[in-house]
Amino acid sequence: MSAAEAAQTAVVAGATNASGVALTRLLVEGGYGVVAVGSDAGRLDAAFGGFDGVDRQVCDLTDESAVAALAERVRADHGGAHALFHLVGGWRGGKGITTQTTSDYDALHRSVFLTLFNTSRAFYDQLAARNGRLAAVSATAVAAPTAGNASYAAVKASVDAWLQAVADGFAKDGTSAAATAVVVKALVDDAMRAQQPERTFPGFTHVDELARILASLPGRPAPEINGARIDAVRG
Repeated sequence: MSAAEAAQTAVVAGATNASGVALTRLLVEGGYGVVAVGSDAGRLDAAFGGFDGVDRQVCDLTDESAVAALAERVRADHGGAHALFHLVGGWRGGKGITTQTTSDYDALHRSVFLTLFNTSRAFYDQLAARNGRLAAVSATAVAAPTAGNASYAAVKASVDAWLQAVADGFAKDGTSAAATAVVVKALVDDAMRAQQPERTFPGFTHVDELARILASLPGRPAPEINGARIDAVRG
């Protein structure tokens, strides 16, 4: 990595979940400065308290004004973001269409989509000015929704559509920034495997593999990944 690359700053939203921890640590090992964003200071401290190169930031990503203030802090303290990795998620399901509840849909919309909506708008200009990278996690459920996961699939489809729209914005603005979806069936980590050693987790993507794919995006040409859906599913 060059000195210029080593000075780059990546924002990881949802940094305290398993995928966020894996990505943050991989980025730090690669020389990035990381702004690790979470909703709880204690979890941020537990995950990254001993890590150099990690700026721990508490933010309610469903709050537009709070996200705008976060983006301004990143600009003031780090010179702006070169990458935004959105790993805020959630899952709720039901037994069929009539069991999809408004409260479940609202919770998914706020956690999965509204957080991306707010962060991508707040950091858009920073990413565009730095030929940066925006990435979020999509799901195989978008292409094959079921009655049981209807709300989840619908919200993830919104994520896909939004990323496509941001990709179009980057292209029309004449930048070499890129917005990318990484598609998984579901995620697994070592703790999950230890808790259920009898399970094989077919088609699941390990959080370390997701982190590797995401961390590779800044080094890939924008035309190759802008608006792309990268399949991370492993059988």
